[in-house]
Amino acid sequence: MQIDLSTKTAIVTGSTGGIGLAAAKGLARAGARVIVNGRESDRVETAIRAVLEAAPGSDVSGIAADLGSAEGCDSFVKAAPEADILVNNVGIFGPKPFFEISDETWETFFQLNVMSGVRLARAYMPKMMEHGWGRVVFLSSESALNIPADMIHYGFTKTALLSISRGLAKLAAGTGVTVNSVLPGPTMSEGVKEMLKEMAEEKGVSVEEAGEMFVKSERPSSVLGRPATVEEVANMIVYACSKEASATSGGALRVDGGVVDSIVP
Repeated sequence: MQIDLSTKTAIVTGSTGGIGLAAAKGLARAGARVIVNGRESDRVETAIRAVLEAAPGSDVSGIAADLGSAEGCDSFVKAAPEADILVNNVGIFGPKPFFEISDETWETFFQLNVMSGVRLARAYMPKMMEHGWGRVVFLSSESALNIPADMIHYGFTKTALLSISRGLAKLAAGTGVTVNSVLPGPTMSEGVKEMLKEMAEEKGVSVEEAGEMFVKSERPSSVLGRPATVEEVANMIVYACSKEASATSGGALRVDGGVVDSIVP
């Protein structure tokens, strides 16, 4: 399969690192004009250079904006008023005992993980539908289905994204616009590596070995038996954004290494 997105403009939110940056690189390699995003200008510039290094000669730009507020989303849309592809990747996570999660923390997770995608889909989808082509991808998680007891607030936001993406797929039926969610399992992003450092130091092992230990102890249903790489997750995102994925809409596309113990998607 030769994915060609050379006439398309793709936005990837939260793309200064991790899965988002890997997705931006993959879309650029497929020929898309890519717009990366982060909160800090210097990190956005670094991400632009990383994409150019991965896809020399590609058309890549960046917008620094905090998408955890309506004002931040509005400023982003003003800077980039149209797009053919929207990858709602931005999000935060982190373990915290349920009884210690404040209302403020709940609201912070909801505004960034959920409402950023809602606001940007509301801004970009009408023109996609008018033009007769578009791709919208929401980054959910296997935690949307296997709610972690130590990250209930995070799991809740990822479950919400499944509902939103499925509903929007129905809304866009027959327009040439597809909407899907992608569900990674444990993935070796920068954030996960930071979480694993303490375990690695305690056990006297590498971060990669600590990742395998984590998956085997905390996600024992995993068929893969290790965390995925960010590139492995990005491959699914790029496919969902491709012209070849025209019959894939309303799906919850799992890249979870088999963590979700189910024979149906």
